[in-house]
Amino acid sequence: MTDTIEQFGQSTIQHGPHSNRAYLMSLSAEDLPRLVPYLDQLAQEQDYTKVFAKVPEAALESFRQHGYEAEAAIPEFYRGEDPVYFMGKYFCPDRQQEQKPELVESALEAARSRQGNQADITLPPAMTCRLAEPADALAMAEVYRQVFATYPFPIHDPDYLRDTMESHVDYLGIWDGDHLVALASAEKDVRGLNAEMTDFATLPDYRGQGLAGHLLDRLEEVAGDRGIQTAYTIARAYSHGMNITFARGGYTYSGTLTHNTQISGELESMNVWYKPLQS
Repeated sequence: MTDTIEQFGQSTIQHGPHSNRAYLMSLSAEDLPRLVPYLDQLAQEQDYTKVFAKVPEAALESFRQHGYEAEAAIPEFYRGEDPVYFMGKYFCPDRQQEQKPELVESALEAARSRQGNQADITLPPAMTCRLAEPADALAMAEVYRQVFATYPFPIHDPDYLRDTMESHVDYLGIWDGDHLVALASAEKDVRGLNAEMTDFATLPDYRGQGLAGHLLDRLEEVAGDRGIQTAYTIARAYSHGMNITFARGGYTYSGTLTHNTQISGELESMNVWYKPLQS
């Protein structure tokens, strides 16, 4: 089951029962003010319990007037200059109330204690790290199937991986010999010069070797070479490992999106981390 992606004018919305939400992925200013009440209408018609919106500063007040609150923000997000706000509006009090506050806090404490403390990770001689190619899509889909039982996007589908690879996503993998064992991606906004570091997956037998940290370092190099100004991630708030990976990599925590995303059968809260790539 995957969500629907639709256009409202020049803006892009993802929505569906998977995460029981509507997600404004990109906003075009010319779609205001009609877009904001449309999101409310969509949520009410589909019985979604949350609307999640990525909003530039110029549109912030339009969303606040309709009951949205900022859950996280990234400065210098668009072209290394203008901030973005991650706004949330809830249609169910239970979803708005964090159900695992101790776990969220413990993951953040573990991450902060390792802030900027990234060790150099040298891969064993048998391992190689490179950008994935369309021919790798079957192996990539299999890794994602093994790591994520469900996911907000159809990363289990090789055709989806090939399509996004050709349009706006760089996938980076680590191979042990000819066996793909770890994978991550940078989803690029070429116009806004930002990239989301996401879809980190390591096969169970290869965890604990720092492969995610190595992938993150290399993804930043690739993104920087493509002119990306700001890297960010929306990481699982209950996962100590991924939050530690980004903290060690020099990322700054900027807020938690409460019960935002369904992963492996549970609505999980997500932490936003960011890092400027260009000095």
